[in-house]
Amino acid sequence: MAERKLCILYGSQTGTAQDVAERIGREARRRHFSTRVMPLDSYEISTLIQESLVIFVVATTGQGDEPDNMKKFWRFLLRKDLPRDSLMQLNFGVLGLGDSSYQKFNFVAKKLYRRLVQLGANSLQSVGLADDQHDLGPDAVVDSWMNILWQQVLSLYPLPPGTQIISSSVVPPPKYRVIFSPPNLENGIHNHQSTNGREIYQNGGVSAPSADEPYYASILSNERVTAPDHFQDVRLIKFDVHGSNIRYNPGDVVMIQPVNSSESVEAFLQQLNLNPNDVFSLEKNDPDIHLPPDWLIPKHCSIRDLVANYLDINGIPRRSFFELLAFHAKNELEREKLLEFSSAEGQQELYSYCNRPRRTTLEVLQDFPHVSSTIPVEYLFDLIPAIQPRAFSIASSPQRHPGEIHILMAVVKYQTKLVKPRRGLCSNWLADFQQDGVVHIPLWTKKGTITFPTDPSIPVILVGPGTGVAPFRSFIHERSCQKIKGNLLFFGCRSQSKDFYCEKEWKDLCDQGLLQVFAAFSRDQEEKHYVQHELEKQKEIVWKLISDQGAWFFVAGNAKQMPTDVRDTLLAIFRSEGKMNEQEAEDYLKEMERKRRFQMETWS
Repeated sequence: MAERKLCILYGSQTGTAQDVAERIGREARRRHFSTRVMPLDSYEISTLIQESLVIFVVATTGQGDEPDNMKKFWRFLLRKDLPRDSLMQLNFGVLGLGDSSYQKFNFVAKKLYRRLVQLGANSLQSVGLADDQHDLGPDAVVDSWMNILWQQVLSLYPLPPGTQIISSSVVPPPKYRVIFSPPNLENGIHNHQSTNGREIYQNGGVSAPSADEPYYASILSNERVTAPDHFQDVRLIKFDVHGSNIRYNPGDVVMIQPVNSSESVEAFLQQLNLNPNDVFSLEKNDPDIHLPPDWLIPKHCSIRDLVANYLDINGIPRRSFFELLAFHAKNELEREKLLEFSSAEGQQELYSYCNRPRRTTLEVLQDFPHVSSTIPVEYLFDLIPAIQPRAFSIASSPQRHPGEIHILMAVVKYQTKLVKPRRGLCSNWLADFQQDGVVHIPLWTKKGTITFPTDPSIPVILVGPGTGVAPFRSFIHERSCQKIKGNLLFFGCRSQSKDFYCEKEWKDLCDQGLLQVFAAFSRDQEEKHYVQHELEKQKEIVWKLISDQGAWFFVAGNAKQMPTDVRDTLLAIFRSEGKMNEQEAEDYLKEMERKRRFQMETWS
């Protein structure tokens, strides 16, 4: 009989792909497979030629980009010297997680599937393409895909004689072991500075900050850039990173790790009847599951710090949360409802209860008071994912703003049918900080999806409505330090008097002849006027720069409708000014995209 080993590898940016991979892992163990679940870049890729069964769960980020924790794996897999039959022994499945509002929907999953087939691997079934935009969320595809997967897997790897699939009513073992320390144990961590309940160690610039060892920055300024009476609060926040060894280029991204509000932490501790001063340490319960980094959960961590810094209690719980919570429910009514929410049949009701009103994990636990007060601490790590770092386009220039990182951030606050307004965790946390010189903010940088031209003779056309202008501010200031001309900015907002970000900066650069700004104010006249309309007005200039001077064209901002409208307008310009038919215009744009002369960075 074939060896019953299953490896589940995931590429995850926000944690969703990891959650799905861990769910597949639990199902695999119920079927008596020896199972490993790990990020793609933590896997020793040279052993892939020895694997017989691997499931890949991969998200798509940005404009068809692979997640950070699978970049190394993907580079290796694309090597041209890999033999075409190198993976002939491998049976595999690929499940993609994407969002169909983006042009390159599930691009990474499709590419991975094709590459594995090219290398001779045997697909157990067609690639799964889960969609965030589906009325029932990604699980609408994930459920049916997994059902077919297990049928195929068990036909190749039957259950061992005398065994049955472990009942779904049996609680799986926890991810980690939690060892509580004796009362009054000294923390035992030296050379740290404690801020906001988090233990801080600055590396003194010895190495570049990273997700495993961030830099703790202070805030230089926190300026509101919208009018006081405007409905939206947008901030230009400047961080002090002198001595951090941080290096970045225009187009790069800063990652910021937020913490939960003290109000929500206190409510969670009370709801779960936890002693905030209890101190614990974590041990592995599965050799293939890594412990969280020390800076997030130090060797001796208090329950309060765990809740404040690690558990995403303000996130919207995924289906697996209800599935695992049901195991601990003693109250029959609560257990019945949790099982319904975790079933395939209950997904419409779960969506209406949880996703549509944006109900948080804390609020769900408050709605299920009997089970929430009896959850074993060790299962908190399985039930509630870690707080994910937030990514912001860097809005500052390394030359003009040395030792600083700027971000342009909208403070997220909105109303649903729930009484309490929904508040973005990171944006509201940052908005409350003022300039005080105290070290607060864990951050690090990573390469962005936008790459700007380094040749000063190349003009650029930048379309950045709203906070989409952030990476362009970085690049424009970088070029202005070198007195480089040929910079066109199309900016869009509601009103010139309410939310024209950085207006004075742009005017100064325009006066110096280093910038041209074409602004679209959608609410300053009766008819709506957006960036695509301003682009159409300036079509002769746009076409001349692209066709005669080889200009690069960039779009950044909200992914809803704007990117498609701008793209369609650009194609119309190619047709009218370049005298092209539809196919010629499309081919011209695709060639620009291939040469990186046309780039988009959008987010939902």
